[in-house]
Amino acid sequence: MDPHDPPGEPGTPGPRPVSPLEQALHAARALVLADLAAREVAEADVVSLVEESVTHRRWWVEQWPDGSGFLAGLVAQDVQDALLERHGRWPLCPVCGTGDPHALDVEPELGPDPHWVCHKAGVKVAAVGRLGGAVPS
Repeated sequence: MDPHDPPGEPGTPGPRPVSPLEQALHAARALVLADLAAREVAEADVVSLVEESVTHRRWWVEQWPDGSGFLAGLVAQDVQDALLERHGRWPLCPVCGTGDPHALDVEPELGPDPHWVCHKAGVKVAAVGRLGGAVPS
């Protein structure tokens, strides 16, 4: 056995590199989970919604590889839609202090560099994955 060989059985391949598709999916998952944690809604059933979205979006991006840069916004929208059906609006706008509580929207709906925006105030609140640094609600 050569001392420069990686640990394990001689002749066995090392870990496989992670594909760009998997990297994009993991990044989207991490960004949405960060926003859920920042707003203290990252319970197990909500995390399952993220996993469902990632599974669905894996198929989607396999069909359209050029869309991998859009995954974070799409997963965020998927989770937001699923939460609306099960738990109510999310994430609530931290900018507007008066009127009825309302959710932020993801912009662009299909594009790179997605942000959470408040359409009532007309402002970008935070990039997807960065709600923890936004004004507290």
